[in-house]
Amino acid sequence: MDLATLIGLVGAAILVGAAIVLGASPAIFFNPLSVLIVFGGSLCVVMAKFSLAQLKEALRATSRAFKFQLPDTAETIDELVDLAKTARQKGLLALEGADVASPFLQQGLQMLADGFDDGTVREMLQKERLLTLERNRIGANVFSALGEVAPAMGMIGTLVGLVQMLADMNDPSSIGPAMAVALLTTLYGAMLATMVANPIAAKLSLRTSQEARMQALWTDALIAIKQEQNPRVIEQMLSLYLPPEQRGGEQAAGQPAEAAQNG
Repeated sequence: MDLATLIGLVGAAILVGAAIVLGASPAIFFNPLSVLIVFGGSLCVVMAKFSLAQLKEALRATSRAFKFQLPDTAETIDELVDLAKTARQKGLLALEGADVASPFLQQGLQMLADGFDDGTVREMLQKERLLTLERNRIGANVFSALGEVAPAMGMIGTLVGLVQMLADMNDPSSIGPAMAVALLTTLYGAMLATMVANPIAAKLSLRTSQEARMQALWTDALIAIKQEQNPRVIEQMLSLYLPPEQRGGEQAAGQPAEAAQNG
């Protein structure tokens, strides 16, 4: 569970809700017509921009903003180095039964065990990576579109309310409801975009980038294993995927030995 996403969305909803409850009667902030215009209208416009299959994919992708978690990079590197040692000692066939959690990595290990050359392995993994990224981007694109459409629908609702109000200025009792529609649609549109659609779109884009980076790491490791590179060399190569502060310990540990040799 990604606590940052949950705390951010729930926290924003609580703060806005508290401001509504403490400031005035909550009932005045609910208007069925405003809900219909903003939420119903926004969904319809987004549906017009995407196919039904893409919308279903976006709904499935929503859970990735809350639950999706990639393995730790350092632990993944250790796992890959162990696989490289196994391949070096027992051969590539020994990788066929390796217990790994990632389907992407499992697919790559199977190709190594089946004897594919490194060029074919890289090409197939790259295609799989691109297809995965394309599927992941759909969810982010749908929520980004919702974030763009919701404020616009709020503005449309505001114009509807103002037209109704100006068209019947002789009836003072109609001014209040019409103004409520005008203001609440703007509020609903801003809330839907700012508190729901845009944060989820941004988090899904982040997940896509993180997964692309991890798949690139797996691909580099698999190609290096196929080329029978030394596990220590593979470890040093993959350490580039770690943040500089996590690589500092290894570099600092190597400096005294180097200084002693130079001395």
